[in-house]
Amino acid sequence: MRLADIAARAEVSEATVSRVLNGRPGVSPATRQAVLAALDVLGYERSPRLRRRSAGLVGLVTPELENPIFPAFAQAFERALVQHGYTPVLCTQTPGGAAEDEFTELLVERGVCGIVYLSGRHADTTARGDRYVQVLGQGVPIVLLNGYAADVPAPFISPDDRTAARLAVRHLADLGHSRIGLAAGPARFVPVIRKIEGYRAAVGGPGQVAHSLFSVEGGQAAAAQLLDQGCTGIVCASDLMALGAIRACRGRGLSVPGDVSVVGYDDSPLIAFTDPPLTTVRQPIQAMVTAAVLTLMEAVAGTAQRHSELIFQPELIVRGSTGSGPNVVRGSA
Repeated sequence: MRLADIAARAEVSEATVSRVLNGRPGVSPATRQAVLAALDVLGYERSPRLRRRSAGLVGLVTPELENPIFPAFAQAFERALVQHGYTPVLCTQTPGGAAEDEFTELLVERGVCGIVYLSGRHADTTARGDRYVQVLGQGVPIVLLNGYAADVPAPFISPDDRTAARLAVRHLADLGHSRIGLAAGPARFVPVIRKIEGYRAAVGGPGQVAHSLFSVEGGQAAAAQLLDQGCTGIVCASDLMALGAIRACRGRGLSVPGDVSVVGYDDSPLIAFTDPPLTTVRQPIQAMVTAAVLTLMEAVAGTAQRHSELIFQPELIVRGSTGSGPNVVRGSA
C-alpha cells in the first residue's frame, strides 16, 4: 500500500492518510471519509478496524462504457457515493445484453436505495416513461442525467446543450468560418434536439445538420456529408464523432485545422492528447454528479421528489483542432 497514492487521490497529506489508517485523532469526518474513499477506489482492502457497514446500494445505469465520457461519469459517481457511505452498483448496457428495464427490475429486487440513470431512455423522445413512474411508485428515488421527459415526475440533471452548440459555433465564426455544419446524433434524442436549437440560433437559420451515430464511424459519415456541402467548420455532438470528422477530413487530403476546423463535445479523458489536440466543449461532470448525488441523498432521507431540471453550464476548451477560416488572411510569423 502506497501512502503517496492514497494521499494524491484524497488530496491530503501522507501524514493525514497515516492518521486515518492508524485511527489517530485530529482528522475531520469529511477528510477521513475522503481517505477511505480513495482507499476503496484504488482497490486497497480496508483493515477490519476501518470497515463499516454500507448505508445501502445505489444503482447507476449507463448505456455503454466504450465512449470514455461514461466511465468518467461512473468514476465520479463512485467517488461521490462512497463518500456518502453508499455502495455503487454499476449496470452497463451492451449489445445483446441486459436492457435498461431489466437492470431496473434487478436493482429494485436487490433493494437499492436509489437509481441514477445516465443518458437512458429518458433522453429518447420516442420512449415512454412508464418504467420510471413505476419505480417511483415502488418508493425508489431516481435521478436522471442528460435527458428530459415531461411525463416523469423526477429530478433531471443536464448540461446546457443549447449553449454548448452556441459556444462552438461562435468560436468558429470568430475564427472567420462562415460555413459551419453540425454533426449530430440521432434526431430523437433530447440533447441532440437542444444542440440543434442552439446551433441554428447561432448560425441564424437552418444551417447544415448531418445526423449519424455517436461514434467515430458516425462522425466520419456525418462529416463527409458536411464537407460535401462546403463546410469548413464542423461542430460535433461528441468527442468520438469529432475524431471521426478529423478522419473524414484526412481521408480527403484536408488538414485539421489548416483546411477544416473541428470542435467536439464532452472533453473526454485523454482527448487533449489526440492529434491535433481537440477543441471541445466540456461537460461539467463533477458539478453534475455532485448535484445528482445530493439530490438523491435528499430523496433517500425522505424529501419528496419534484419534477424539475437543473441545467449546468458547459465550457469551451480551445486546443489545436480549430484555426482561421479560409477567408481570413493569416499573418506572417
